[in-house]
Formats: sequence, structure tokens, C-alpha cells
Amino acid sequence: MPTSPNQKMKLLYLMRILQDQTDEDHSLTIQELLNALAEYGIVAERKSIYSDFELLRQYGIDIERRQAKTFSYYVASRQFELPELKLLVDAVQSSHFITSKKSNELIKKLSSLTNNYQAKELRRQVFIADRPKAINESVYYNIDAIHTAINSGFKINYRYFDYNQSKLREYRRAGELYTNTPIALCWNDDKYYLVSYTAKYDNLSQYRVDRMSNVSVCEEKADSIDKNRFNIPKYVKQLFGMYSGDVVRARLRFDNSLINSVLDRFGVDIKLINYDHYFEIDVSVSESPVFFGWITQFGRKAEIIGPDSLREAMRELVREIQTMY
Repeated sequence: MPTSPNQKMKLLYLMRILQDQTDEDHSLTIQELLNALAEYGIVAERKSIYSDFELLRQYGIDIERRQAKTFSYYVASRQFELPELKLLVDAVQSSHFITSKKSNELIKKLSSLTNNYQAKELRRQVFIADRPKAINESVYYNIDAIHTAINSGFKINYRYFDYNQSKLREYRRAGELYTNTPIALCWNDDKYYLVSYTAKYDNLSQYRVDRMSNVSVCEEKADSIDKNRFNIPKYVKQLFGMYSGDVVRARLRFDNSLINSVLDRFGVDIKLINYDHYFEIDVSVSESPVFFGWITQFGRKAEIIGPDSLREAMRELVREIQTMY
């Protein structure tokens, strides 16, 4: 029998055909498999397909046989089930920090993990209210560079920017490079933040990863920090919206109807002091506009009980806002 240049790749093409074209609802007979191989320029005998099945099973491909008028074959299970892939696709589509272009690229790659029939079900649109996509295409690679620096123990260089009214970048420090020690990446309100340490100021700071550009791992070794002094999980928990401010111990009062919102924000381990129609909590918070905004959204159902300095800061903010109306 004459051989084609692709003949040595018969097993690989057979695996691709089975993975792309079969599942529990779609199976192929031996003749259909032979015809599919012929489209790749591969001529095969029926009996060779059976031995190929055995090799693929030994490799880990779950090939099952179905009997109707004739026998047909299909891939019964895969590394990812369809509901799992749908969940991943939804997460990619709804994520703010992944741009539309990168979302489409990732979804295409996720679709390759299933067959052609199920891939069509993954090409769907998820609508997330008020969830615009990022416009900084490099954020995907910024995260990778930051992880590399953290794991290898080096500092990073980057430039940091804001957008102006024309949606153009305006770099802080006139475009001067920032150099500091990356400590951790945090996920907050659908955005990635870098928590870093700067030896010059001996403090921690946080930066939006999608507002960083030209991120690179530099040759300078990372600064060591006192983990007892800088408790990263505690530091992150105290920040509201990742805006820093003076950390204070606050007593907050909430109407009972807000229990879900409070647990979502502070976690289920927070201690509740229960009364008839309301409850109170003692928690460390960052005194910042974001914290005050979070409290204000609940109107008369939420109140800062103490300390007096935090209550006064809230009153001052309300007075400032009132002068605008």
C-alpha cells in the first residue's frame, strides 16, 4: 500500500478527529473515521483502527463504543466538562481587567478543549451590568512579569499612568520609572492590584495593574520586609477599594436587613453584636472616601458609632457634598 507523507501521523490525526467530532451524542463509525483520515491524505485499514483505539486508551483517551445498526465510537470524557468550560468562559467575558481582544483569544483557546459541537455553546455573550472591559492590552503580561519577580525575588520597574478626558495616558512623575519590591497581587472589586514595598519610605503601597506599563523584572534584588510588622492579609483586608488611609478601629451599626452585605464585605467570621432590629460590629477600616461611600449607600440603615474622629470625618464629607447641591 502506498504511503503518504502524513501516514506516520495517523494516530495523532485519529485522536484529533475523535476529540473534535465526537461526544456522547455524536459518534463515528469505522468507515466514517477512515473517510475523515482520508481528508488528511491518510489511507488506513479497518483493522488498524482497532489497534489505534487501544493505544489511545493506554494514552488516557476515554474511547467508548456504541451499538446501533453498526458500531460507532466516541470520546466519553475529557479533562474539562462542558459546564466547567462554560464557567471559565463566563469568568473571562465578565472580567474587567481582561480586554475584549484578549477575552476572545482566551475563549477560542478554551473552545479547543472540547469538540466542535460543544464549542458552539461556548460562543455566547455574557451581559454584566455596568462592567466595562479594560483598554490596557498589556495587563495580561504585567501580571505574568509581577509573578515572575515575586517568585524569583527581584524588584520590578514600571511606569504608572492615569487616563485624561481624551482617554489618553498621562504618566505620573512625568513618565519616570517606578522601582520597588513586589509583595503580592490582590484581586479587589474585579481589578488586580499590586501591593509593593518601597524602602525609601519604608511603607507599603498599592497600584492598579491595568494602570501600569512597561513592567519588567529588574536585576536588583528585592528588599526584605518584616512580615510581623507588615501583615499583608491584614493590610489588604483593611483597605476599601484599595485606597489607603489611616487605619482606625470602628464600631459600625447596621439594620438587620443588611446582614448579607456586611458578611460579603467583612467575611463570615466577623463577630456580630445583635440587638432587636440592628446589629453592630467592631472592625478595622481605612479612613477613606471609598469607605464612607460604602457606608453612605445604605442611607439610614447604616451608621458609624465610633470613634468620634471617624464620625466627624463623615460629617465633614457630608457638609462638603451638601455645598454642591
